[in-house]
Amino acid sequence: MRGKHEPVQLICPKCRYRTIVYLPLADDDDLPQCPQCGQAQMIIEELLDEGKSY
Repeated sequence: MRGKHEPVQLICPKCRYRTIVYLPLADDDDLPQCPQCGQAQMIIEELLDEGKSY
């Protein structure tokens, strides 16, 4: 069952910087700018709704 906030992994398409943030389900239109290069809007790479172990 999905909660109120969803963990997602974001990636910058320009410099490939990755970060994990928690987004509300309704607000996926306003994704942040890349904090490393500052030139591109980050995109969702993966929804982290399952537990993973490496």
